[in-house]
Amino acid sequence: MNIFRLAGDMTHLASVLVLLLKIHTIKSCAGISLKTQELYAIVFATRYLDIFTDFISLYNTIMKLIFLGSSFSIVWYIRQHKIVRRSYDKDQDTFRYVFIVLPCIFLALIINEKFTFKEVMWTFSLYLEAVAILPQLVLLQRTRNIDNLTGQYVFLLGAYRALYILNWIYRYFTEPHYIHWIPWIAGIVQTLLYGDFFYYYFHSWKNNKKLQLPA
Repeated sequence: MNIFRLAGDMTHLASVLVLLLKIHTIKSCAGISLKTQELYAIVFATRYLDIFTDFISLYNTIMKLIFLGSSFSIVWYIRQHKIVRRSYDKDQDTFRYVFIVLPCIFLALIINEKFTFKEVMWTFSLYLEAVAILPQLVLLQRTRNIDNLTGQYVFLLGAYRALYILNWIYRYFTEPHYIHWIPWIAGIVQTLLYGDFFYYYFHSWKNNKKLQLPA
């Protein structure tokens, strides 16, 4: 554990709390992509298969439970909550994520560190997380007007991954033989996908204007 890893975890946790705050208090999921939330639920479900078999630390177990529980709770809210689901814009959230899930499965089967079920699923979760934000970014480009909480949620998600890259750099220079190409490349791809959003987010913040993405 180092300051960059801890900051990344806390930023990731903050992104989830912001989204839950929006959904639970405002009773609205306007601007939120159900497709992305379902992809994140798949990411955590396939990544944390070891949660009841391999104990690393109490902190690690608690964080896993939080991300599993929150991701499935968000999906439930959008799909089942009698008030929240009315604000879901199904007509705009049309990204066909089968076109990213299947390539991620294929990549995980042929490019992994060890060909075992858990390892392939863990690798698949890394590939899928790298592109899981795509339906959300497409939805924001279509709707253009982005409320503050949704903007903060997406920004915190991107910041979490950027902080993890700093964590990897730090560990590379401080830990011998620390080389993990698969999470590194997946993390870089994920961060790059946020590049356009970051630009408009900081531009709107600097000029004190409402965040809008180009169509």
